[in-house]
Amino acid sequence: MNIGVSTACLYPLETELALESIGKAGVKYTEIFFNAMCELKQSFIDILLDIKDEYEINVVSLHPTMSLAESFMIFSAYDRRYREAEEQYRRYSEIAAQMGAKYIIMHGGKPNGILTDEEYCERYMRLNEVTMENGVRVLQENVVRFRAGDIEFMRSMKNILGNDAAFCFDIKQSIRCGYDPFDLIKEFSENIKHFHISDHSTASDCLLPLDGGFEFSKFFDLLKNNLYNGSCIIEVYRDSYKEYEDIFNSYCRLKNTVANCYK
Repeated sequence: MNIGVSTACLYPLETELALESIGKAGVKYTEIFFNAMCELKQSFIDILLDIKDEYEINVVSLHPTMSLAESFMIFSAYDRRYREAEEQYRRYSEIAAQMGAKYIIMHGGKPNGILTDEEYCERYMRLNEVTMENGVRVLQENVVRFRAGDIEFMRSMKNILGNDAAFCFDIKQSIRCGYDPFDLIKEFSENIKHFHISDHSTASDCLLPLDGGFEFSKFFDLLKNNLYNGSCIIEVYRDSYKEYEDIFNSYCRLKNTVANCYK
């Protein structure tokens, strides 16, 4: 079980500075969230690779900057626009391969999209074919106000694609969608390849791990029983903490929780 911190936690700190801060804090696993198209240039990727190597960071996954546009770019009826998105994802998969990352995280289409579930899954698999040229898999995230925020759509993807339906499961997004995270994890355990983790309380649906009431010991026991051996990446927003140090203190405490669960 690998615990890490997403560069998104430090937003709006520039991506390279966020990665460097994570490295300096001794965090060994991360997800890199890209925030501008200029960050896809090889000269910028070389900077990230230097930081990654200097601090011996394992990059598990990438999060494209086009998340809010994916419904428009990928899951519309306009094929030419999809082809442009395909090229962007091909570039992300090239970057992921350079960094040793296995996954690209996708928010996907909006609930008012015109594609049927079958057409959506077909488009998802077409995108996977492109990224798998570089050995990288696209994961559908369960994001509120997106199609996969609905459990019925997740079930539909699983029914249509079987093991090819691969999910990134986000705890805070599950809460925002009105679902018990444990119920969703149990139902989709075979399809979940990656986790975004956070805590919550009655006052806030997004807190740093162990700052709220989420039962992390129960969570890690469940993952252990499901033989999950991937990564759990802390992903929170800037208003979820006061100082960057709070993130890394949460990370250290969470690693201790994991160690106790995996004795």
